[in-house]
Amino acid sequence: MEDTVAEIAQLPGLRLEDNHLKERKVFLWGQVDDSSSKYVVERLLYLSNMDPEKDITLVINSPGGANTAGMAILDTMDLIPNDVKTVCMGLAASFGALLLLSGTKGKRSAFPHSRIMLHQPHVPGRFEAQATDIGIFASMIERDKKEINRIVSVRTGQPLEIVERDTDRDLWLNPYEAKEYGVIDFVAENWG
Repeated sequence: MEDTVAEIAQLPGLRLEDNHLKERKVFLWGQVDDSSSKYVVERLLYLSNMDPEKDITLVINSPGGANTAGMAILDTMDLIPNDVKTVCMGLAASFGALLLLSGTKGKRSAFPHSRIMLHQPHVPGRFEAQATDIGIFASMIERDKKEINRIVSVRTGQPLEIVERDTDRDLWLNPYEAKEYGVIDFVAENWG
């Protein structure tokens, strides 16, 4: 049994993740859901516990996903003492974009060919329930929309009215437009 554990620990994928953790890099790749949220939160807490003063880099390539899972990551970023650098590599859409702009001010970036998209929360698929339950769910979505717009406004410096207007539909930005809007602070040219 011990030989098997030792062999598994030497698999290239595990060594690669160890190297990323040593470099204090956490990757959010794909949907924001309970599983990816748990993965990111565990690593943020681990790295913060190892050294509460060193920066942590969150690399994002995500189409977004569940608000509750995303808020777990966002709250963790806000509550740990570390600065969290955020980097968009590829795509930061929906909640992925919210996490990108929630990095530490001055330390938010995107690579030149990245795409960033902000919008209001939406519910994918078909929703069936009693009218009362639909009303309750709609008020929850409206509350999420207001909170997300508030976060975007505070962290980008855009007036709330502008954010509400711009996120009424999908707002696609290239990195230079995202910088101008206040989503990121600079366009990354290297990993530095």
